[in-house]
Amino acid sequence: MLGLRRCLTFATGLVECLCFAGAVFGWASLVFVLKTEGYFSSLCVNATELNGTLITDCSGQDEQFSLVFTIASFMNNFLTLPNGFLYDRFGTTVARLFGIFLYTTGTLFVAFSNAALSILLFPALSFLAVGGILFLITNMQVGNLFGSRRSTIITLYNGAFDSSSALFLVIKLLFESGVSLRASFLFLSACGVIHLFRTFFLLPKTTIPYPLPDGYTYGMTCGKSKTFSPGQVAANGSAQKDDTTEETPLDKESPPKQEKSFRECFLSWFFLWHLLWLSVMQLRHYLFIGTLNPMLQRLTQGEPSLVSQYTNAFAITQLCGVLCAPWNGLIMDRHKGKPRAPGETEREADLRASVLSLFLTALQCVLFSICASTPLLPLQYLTFILQVLNRSFLYGGNAAFISVAFPSCHFGKLYGMVMALSAVFSVLQYPCFALVKGALGGDPLYVNVALTLLSLLAFIHPLSVYLHCRSLAAQRAKSKDAIAASAASTASTASA
Repeated sequence: MLGLRRCLTFATGLVECLCFAGAVFGWASLVFVLKTEGYFSSLCVNATELNGTLITDCSGQDEQFSLVFTIASFMNNFLTLPNGFLYDRFGTTVARLFGIFLYTTGTLFVAFSNAALSILLFPALSFLAVGGILFLITNMQVGNLFGSRRSTIITLYNGAFDSSSALFLVIKLLFESGVSLRASFLFLSACGVIHLFRTFFLLPKTTIPYPLPDGYTYGMTCGKSKTFSPGQVAANGSAQKDDTTEETPLDKESPPKQEKSFRECFLSWFFLWHLLWLSVMQLRHYLFIGTLNPMLQRLTQGEPSLVSQYTNAFAITQLCGVLCAPWNGLIMDRHKGKPRAPGETEREADLRASVLSLFLTALQCVLFSICASTPLLPLQYLTFILQVLNRSFLYGGNAAFISVAFPSCHFGKLYGMVMALSAVFSVLQYPCFALVKGALGGDPLYVNVALTLLSLLAFIHPLSVYLHCRSLAAQRAKSKDAIAASAASTASTASA
């Protein structure tokens, strides 16, 4: 029965992340529908080109759509900080109820908006973004139920989060088939019942501990369960038994002495370089998503059928995020079950395994940025593939690295902090867009080149982790030599 519940928790969590959580990042597909419905159309003006041709200039409309996405993506990340504290302090149930309220409110705002009430898009997309990230945060703990595949599950959920951006493609296709925008978003509102069911029956009230204690149960019908204090965890990761209820699966009031405080984690070089790694790549992705529609308009000379074709292609590739993300988890979990080096802890082994993941993610971003900077329309198919591959590695790797590099009792706070601080950096996407539309006359080449160069800073993080792991290995070797020399000296003295 317990095994069935865990499988149901995993499967329904995957569906929730895949179908709802990251819908806001399918913005390019929704913009196509919103333009057709006339949202912000009052900002389009008639203009005359140099040859005297009369055209309609909708740059003001594009700027408003870009601003809606900029604010929503900022709120998605920045409010992850208080959401992380909410999750760590009050547990899963409270965090999810808040997320369900925001998500349902956002869908209702879109459902009852129209061209005259275009302003409702600003709170609506922000509510969808913040509610969606709460779904992801509360689902990532499910990885703790699966032990050695923990990183794989975390990255899989993040990949599903990326793929959920295809939800707006489904809405676009339904719209083209005659289903109204209002009907689609009212259906999404009704799905709140499914989220409530998972909250009360398939997830714990607090959090799922790691390592998982023997006999641990969760959900509305759980009774007594076996749990542990982190200080009772043996070297091999097993937990000593201690009778208590599910209400306190992890004794956060008495953390083990070897665990770092939140302040120490926040001020560490690991956190700083990880923040830089995430921020520069996230900015590149946000600017690409937020400006995809005007970019396609420019490359296709405004041909609606081509714009729709490439928008659909981009949205379809987003579905592959759930397939790409587990590759990153397998890279990070590849050492599980293998013997570690003498004296090497599990955390050190996890850090060593993360270097390759961090490096490949940075490399993918540079390649994606180069393709996105090249003004060739057919090349954008490759750009879309690299974008979804890199994005799934980026967010899955972000959560997985925080889970292995820092104490689990600080996961929610540190995940929220890194997302919030990277959100401040991502606000640069709007001035970049304004610069392209203004001084650069609609040509984003120079901004794209600058962002490509900025992406190179992401390589600092894997280099830092690699040097740290090599330093630890050198210390272990030196300690081993010292012990051997001491033993030899003692044996020599005894024989004399």
